[in-house]
Amino acid sequence: MEAITTNRTNNSNDREWTAEEAIGGNAEALRALRELITFPLLYSRESRKLGLKWPRGLLLYGPPGTGKYSLNTFMKPTPHRAVIFVNSGAELYSMYVGEGESLLRNTFRRAHLAAPSIIFFDEADVVAAKRGGKSSGNIAVGERLVSTLLTEMDGLEQAKGILVLAATNRPHAIDAALMRPGRFDLVLYVPPPDLEARYEILNVHTRKMKLDNDVDLKQTAEDTELFTGAELEGLCREAGIVVALREDISATVVCNRHFQTVRNSLKPALTREEVNAYSSFMKNLSLVSSGEFKSSGNENSKYHKRWLGSVSPVSIGIISFVVLVCAKYIFTHSNHFPNELATT
Repeated sequence: MEAITTNRTNNSNDREWTAEEAIGGNAEALRALRELITFPLLYSRESRKLGLKWPRGLLLYGPPGTGKYSLNTFMKPTPHRAVIFVNSGAELYSMYVGEGESLLRNTFRRAHLAAPSIIFFDEADVVAAKRGGKSSGNIAVGERLVSTLLTEMDGLEQAKGILVLAATNRPHAIDAALMRPGRFDLVLYVPPPDLEARYEILNVHTRKMKLDNDVDLKQTAEDTELFTGAELEGLCREAGIVVALREDISATVVCNRHFQTVRNSLKPALTREEVNAYSSFMKNLSLVSSGEFKSSGNENSKYHKRWLGSVSPVSIGIISFVVLVCAKYIFTHSNHFPNELATT
């Protein structure tokens, strides 16, 4: 797989990091997201000639438990890079009337000034909660936020280089109006990591650990079905810090028995019933079958004219991280844009 890289700082002595080195992931997901994020920016002229209309919104949904660390680490704006705006849904709620809506409008205004840019909403189900509940203070604020978000997203019709990316653990709680064409045109279901992805994640989080020759990460991956990326990271940390050092304070390597001890004491927070509920949400969407085609070689990967179905089993944290890396890569290396871009 072609590496997608981004410089962490302006220090030329810092080497570049790949998505695989930073968090572990899936080639199919990387390829699909690279197309979704970079093509509209790199090939804007070509797309205009062909009369193509790129999606303005991408909604990621799936189980909780991964991604916040990577987002915070790689999101810090630096000079000469377009801004990637991040909003937590909870941050938009305020005791002062109208303050959340004002912050939301200001976010879109800054994105327009800094274009090409990405607006990222974590906890999208909070800022875009379903309307129509019993009247209360929080519900009234929520309805005003949804109305403001709808207005701002509709205002992107003539905008260039702005993408709204949102992630949620509760897709059923999002207002249906945001699922209509012109808003979140693409919906991506992100299942928990499969066997291959779990093995990659374990490799990432043990890269700096000194492992004994008897450590079998493939077996550990097989024994951790339904584990999220965060839980796999915690397993590796506990095996090294808690078990190995508790057994022998002078321990120099982590052995397979340490991993097994931790694994036997853990239970994944995610259940099979919850996974089935996430899967059923995509099936219940009004998929438009016209123009459907399968992406390269993956039977589970289907692009739809309006909706994007399951791409591949990989955590939401990995997906979000890859989106940010792709965007920063384009903002840093593309000749299509000026170097002086607004930053926060």
